[in-house]
Amino acid sequence: MDTGNLGAFYSNLEEILELEPGTLKGGETLSDLEGWDSVAAMAFIGMAYEKYGVNIPAKSIPQCKNVDELSALIAG
Repeated sequence: MDTGNLGAFYSNLEEILELEPGTLKGGETLSDLEGWDSVAAMAFIGMAYEKYGVNIPAKSIPQCKNVDELSALIAG
């Protein structure tokens, strides 16, 4: 995912997690993010499909430890 799309990805994820814009930089550990839970994971899957046309299997989410790993799922 290129830098411009990465910024949009962070913004979309911030919206899901109800974080202030500019909060995410990429290396944040998912378990440390307030709001990251199973509902947010399902919202992430929906966002990936709606905004990027990528179908992410739910079983892929628990393998991700940080925000960069989530973006890698979309980048393929």
